[in-house]
Amino acid sequence: MTVDSPPARGTPGATAAAGGTPRRRGSRPLAAVLGLVLLAVLAAVPLFVDPFGTNTLSRILVFALFAMSLDLLVGITGLPSLGHAAWFGIGAYTAGLVAEHWTAEGVVTVLLAAVAGAVGAAATGWLAVRSSGVFFLMLTLAIGELVHQLAQSADTVTGGSNGLFGIPSIRVAGTPLTLAGYVYWFVLAVVLLGALGLWLVSASPFGAALRGIRDNEARMRSLGYTPFRYKYAAFVLAGGFAGLAGGLFAGLVRIVNPSDAGFSTSALLLLAVILGGAGTLWGPALGAAVVVLVRDTYGPTLEGHGPLLLGVVFVLAVYLLPQGVAGLAGVRAGIGRRRPAREGSS
Repeated sequence: MTVDSPPARGTPGATAAAGGTPRRRGSRPLAAVLGLVLLAVLAAVPLFVDPFGTNTLSRILVFALFAMSLDLLVGITGLPSLGHAAWFGIGAYTAGLVAEHWTAEGVVTVLLAAVAGAVGAAATGWLAVRSSGVFFLMLTLAIGELVHQLAQSADTVTGGSNGLFGIPSIRVAGTPLTLAGYVYWFVLAVVLLGALGLWLVSASPFGAALRGIRDNEARMRSLGYTPFRYKYAAFVLAGGFAGLAGGLFAGLVRIVNPSDAGFSTSALLLLAVILGGAGTLWGPALGAAVVVLVRDTYGPTLEGHGPLLLGVVFVLAVYLLPQGVAGLAGVRAGIGRRRPAREGSS
């Protein structure tokens, strides 16, 4: 049995092997320009938006990072989870406790929150990722509810059903960030770094292997890969980024409840990923914006019917946008998955 060497770069064969159609040369500069414009707009938000709107956008950014962390599991690795809020909650409680009993320095609290989320995921992932499909779904649901119940019962540590409240304000270089704009800029900086980290994971050979395992685990195993190790690493990384988002959340709202680690939060997160388009990273971020706006901004004006509106939005999205918001831009769910080229010869 012989293995054909890959065609040289720049040849028609190389183009076909890479995915069939060559990339447009102007697409990357255009994407870079649009990214810089978006970054400039986001950075200028506190200069033109009132404190309430700025706080809302801060929550959207935190939930966007949270949704992207789940997309690493759902869209890229193919592991749909109903307990991802557990790592978010662990990160939030860690940041809150560190701020109360040690230091409220923002960099320290969010880093420790990320570590706590990753450790929690590592402690349970070795068992969870050995399953797949509905079994993985139910295992993650059970793990999430276990964390939720622990947060509710450990009164002396977590505050029980009342939660942690009065968390000190985020500090940067010893200075508390009391204005909404300063908190927003801190959140924006951390979220951008987190999104960059997730993108680097997705675009790396490790991310390509995760997508291969998602599409055909048996074939990847036959090629010499160990799917368990890759899925376990993805599970731990996703938990770390979720913990990072949780640490930001605790510093932003300055209160953490057991429900933040419960099923309802995980379900909203999965809804955001589906709305935005699984596997694209930026799609779930847009889905998170829709969920936060409907739940926190428009929901209260509907006399408690916010969840109903969110359900209607979800149903419409499933029927009208089966690929999510990202589908409108021609991005298929499952980034990096390309249509195989037709072979001209055997």
